[in-house]
Amino acid sequence: MEISYKQLLPKINTFIFDVDGVLTNGMLTIMPDGELVRHMNVKDGYALKNALNKGFRVCIISGGTNEAVKKRLMALGIEDVFLGAHDKIKQYKELLEKYNLDPENILYMGDDVPDYPVMKLVGLPACPNDAVREIQQVSKYISDKKGGDGCVRDVIEQVLRVQQKWEENFDASL
Repeated sequence: MEISYKQLLPKINTFIFDVDGVLTNGMLTIMPDGELVRHMNVKDGYALKNALNKGFRVCIISGGTNEAVKKRLMALGIEDVFLGAHDKIKQYKELLEKYNLDPENILYMGDDVPDYPVMKLVGLPACPNDAVREIQQVSKYISDKKGGDGCVRDVIEQVLRVQQKWEENFDASL
């Protein structure tokens, strides 16, 4: 009998996210000076900050190298932001060792082939509903939201609700 992803939610204490196609919709706006502009969802930002405030570890592993993205994520309180990561296994193993993490307690959300190797190693691989076929096939949870459209909020809120850490009386300081 296959285990439902909902049975895995109580075990999660660490979130790892890709950026392009997960925290963003995967589209790039190319400015006249060559800068690449990405759009992020503020609801995802709220959920990330809320997870951090509740004691969850949140990490980012992305092949992208945009410094504005790094500034935004670090402003939310995310300390482990790996950009330019083309071999995501390396950063994943570094995180496991640095924090003595158990893969079964990790939710990783990715959307494209570079995420596949790490997603095969974690307890709860997840993806937005517009992820590529290979990623959907390896995922134990496919959000009903697209990348950049609240899929990060979706998985974080589910984990926090199951663990009774999602507050109904919200702290306005978040």
